[in-house]
Amino acid sequence: MKKLESVFEHFLWNSRLLVLIPVISSLLGSLILFMVGTMDIIKVSLKSINYYLGRETLDIHDFIVTDIILAIDIYLIAIVLLIFGAGIYRLFISPIDESEASDIKHPFNIQSFDELKDKIVRVVILAVIIEFFRAVVEIKFSTALDAIYLALSVFALAASLYLMNKSHKNHSE
Repeated sequence: MKKLESVFEHFLWNSRLLVLIPVISSLLGSLILFMVGTMDIIKVSLKSINYYLGRETLDIHDFIVTDIILAIDIYLIAIVLLIFGAGIYRLFISPIDESEASDIKHPFNIQSFDELKDKIVRVVILAVIIEFFRAVVEIKFSTALDAIYLALSVFALAASLYLMNKSHKNHSE
């Protein structure tokens, strides 16, 4: 019976290696998103250069801000995947030696699920804010009520950021 227990516990301990599947998938997804965001920025840059050289017929002012904001949003999602992959690796497999040796407080030095969740939530909230900003840039106001709704939305967003930061400070004390 002791031998069976030992074999089963060995199996359970090694089952933690299953998290390598989402770790590798997250890192691959992150790499893909970094490439997509970079290609989007390069595309906007080329269109801008061509516009000022007189080779582009589209007015870059119609899309440049929203395209760059979209690329930033893509980068932030890539960062979420990177933090997630590194975080679950550190929690389940092993601390990352170079990160541990560094005196810098690095996002990869995650000590618990709550800390991982907090870091991911913060980046996701930032991505949502940027997506909100992109949507606001595209808004065409037709009534004064639209402007009031926008002001209320910005106020609600600012209030939620304030409360989130206040909550984070209270938890870190």
